[in-house]
Amino acid sequence: MTMEIDKKPVPEYLENERDNNTPVELQQFFLDFQEFWERRLWHQLTNSLDDFFKNPLSVPQRLSLFQNFVMQFADKINKLKLVEFGLAASQQCKDSQGNPDFKAALEFLEKLSEKVDEYESRDAYVYAITEVARIKLCLEPQDLDGARKALDTAQKILDGFDSVESIVHASFYRVNSDYYSTQREFFNYYKNALLYLACVQTTDLPLDKQQELAYNLSVAALLSEKIYNFGELLLHPILDSLKDTEYTWLRDLLFAFNAGDLSKFVGLQSHFHDQPLFKAKEAFLRQKLCMSALTEAVFKRPPHDRALTFDTITSETGVGLDEVEYLLMKALSLGLIRGSIDQIAGIARISWVQPKVLDKNQIENMRLRLTEWDASVGKLSNFMDERLKEGVTV
Repeated sequence: MTMEIDKKPVPEYLENERDNNTPVELQQFFLDFQEFWERRLWHQLTNSLDDFFKNPLSVPQRLSLFQNFVMQFADKINKLKLVEFGLAASQQCKDSQGNPDFKAALEFLEKLSEKVDEYESRDAYVYAITEVARIKLCLEPQDLDGARKALDTAQKILDGFDSVESIVHASFYRVNSDYYSTQREFFNYYKNALLYLACVQTTDLPLDKQQELAYNLSVAALLSEKIYNFGELLLHPILDSLKDTEYTWLRDLLFAFNAGDLSKFVGLQSHFHDQPLFKAKEAFLRQKLCMSALTEAVFKRPPHDRALTFDTITSETGVGLDEVEYLLMKALSLGLIRGSIDQIAGIARISWVQPKVLDKNQIENMRLRLTEWDASVGKLSNFMDERLKEGVTV
């Protein structure tokens, strides 16, 4: 239930709120509010409100202050800030038991979105309807169609912007990823969650939120049928939030997939029993690991030595001889490798392999290959020098 709007004049409301409901630490804010309000100093008033709403002690008063004070001059201040204040206030919509009242919050935010639905404040409107979509995902039952419609509207407007505040993009990608999470659309979740992380500072997120995102991104990366390169996630500091937790194994599994490490994969399979999604797609995960092992087998060989026999592929990927052709065709169709298959000779000639993030062992292997290449170039140079000398002598 939302709080009823107090009909008292602004000065009387501020004085009453300051004297009866405000901690000593925040009382100066109300004196400033009244001064800025009376002098029509809207910019200074906005800054003071911003500081107030960011103070944890202000939580119980946010909804009342927004409805009874901020909305009195909503047309005078930055609309994006208005939405920020409104979002903070909406979190105080509670039922009689003190639990979040999502229906009341939805009504509150829908009215706020209508307030900023103007051409000059399209960024604020996108911010507001994106948060409307978030609330619709919190309802019981969820309003998935309504959330998708709001997000599609926001996406269309965002596509027309040359630039927009990062807070707006962050909100959109966060809620969009939440929507795809409910649908178990792993690829779309992964893409939007990473875009969200690109809009925020990871260190600004609470540790439990970092761990939740790292866990969900890892699951999406592994279970998606479109993601075979985890480079962006492996390089992101958020993955380190899983270290020394019960999900450390999930981080290790990602690196095992990246390296095509079949033995490490087998060693981590015991964790699948506690993860229904992984248990249900165990066969797919093994096939995905085999494709990673194939690309690793190609990658670790120099470009002039990438004609792999079917027997070699069998030994390095763990698939049966009768499965090699399917594995190769699947990898070719996914764009993981390029080349040709000689079925009669039982040889795959690979001309290109998709780049990947390298771990320390892979970097060391590349260093050795470069050293060998440098030595062979040196030998060729010496040989050519000797031949030239012989030609001069003759």
